[in-house]
Amino acid sequence: MMYAEQITAVQKAQLTALHELTGKVLTAMEKFAELNLQAVKASLAENARHAQALLNAKDLKELTQLHSDAVEPLAEKAASYNRHLYEITSGVGAELGLVAESQIADIQKQFTAVVEAAMKDAPQGSEPIVIAVQSALSTASTAMDAMHKAVKKAADAAHTNMSAMTDDAVKASKTTRSPKATTSA
Repeated sequence: MMYAEQITAVQKAQLTALHELTGKVLTAMEKFAELNLQAVKASLAENARHAQALLNAKDLKELTQLHSDAVEPLAEKAASYNRHLYEITSGVGAELGLVAESQIADIQKQFTAVVEAAMKDAPQGSEPIVIAVQSALSTASTAMDAMHKAVKKAADAAHTNMSAMTDDAVKASKTTRSPKATTSA
C-alpha cells in the first residue's frame, strides 16, 4: 500500500510542476506579445514621421538622404529586437530548466526510495541483484549530473555567441554607415 501512496505523491508533484510550467510559458507569451506590440507601435510612429518628412522634401537630393537615413538604423533595430527576444526566450528557458531540474531531483529521490524499500523486501539470496540495482542507480545519477552540466555549458556558450553576434552585426552596420556620413557632409 505504501507504493501506491508514493506513486500518488509523485503524480501530485508532477501535476503541480505542470501547472507551474504552464504559468511560466504563459508569462513568456505575454512578454512576446508585449515586445511585438511595442515593435509595431514604434514602426508605425517611425513610418508616419518618415512619410511626413518625404512629403516635406524639397528636392531629389533631400529625398535620397531621407531614404538613406531611414534604411541605416534597420540593423540596429533588428539587433535590438532579436536581443530582447533572446532575453525573453533564455529567461523562460532558465526558469523552465530550474523547475525541471527540481522535479527530476524529486523524482529521482522518490524513485530511489521506492527501489530501496523494494530491495529491503527482496528475498534472501538476491543480494547480487540488489547490488546491481544500486550500481545502476548510482550510474544513472552520475549521468544525469554530467548531462545537466553539459546542457548548462552549451546554454552559456549560446548566450555568449548570441551576444557577440549581435554586437558584431551592430558594429558592422555602423562601419558601413560611416563612409556615407562623411561623403554626404
